[in-house]
Amino acid sequence: VQLVESGGGLVQAGGSLRLSCAASGGTFSIYAMGWFRQAPGKEGEFVAAISRSNGNTRYADSVKGRFTMSRDNAKNTMYLQMNSLKPEDTAVYYCAATVRPGMPTIRGSYDYWGQGSQVTVSS
Repeated sequence: VQLVESGGGLVQAGGSLRLSCAASGGTFSIYAMGWFRQAPGKEGEFVAAISRSNGNTRYADSVKGRFTMSRDNAKNTMYLQMNSLKPEDTAVYYCAATVRPGMPTIRGSYDYWGQGSQVTVSS
């Protein structure tokens, strides 16, 4: 499975961005997809996850109410709509896919990773 991200960039605080993650090759095996982020000097953290079958989602408390994850199975693509962005959201965002049941929040539970997309929020 290959994951290709797009949509990062620079935005002012309070603005919005949408990240996309397109999957290819063996996508039938994917159970759920997720987003993680890593800011300079900090550990990576879970952001959101979505079930590929029923669209159920889960979010980190830090983004709940501001970020929305969705998927388009026909395009094998998932999205992360980020609204009301804050400077502390600045990070490299990685999409990930797992072939295991559930929507894990732990990096080690994901099997495939995208290349990362920089999101920078200026104050």
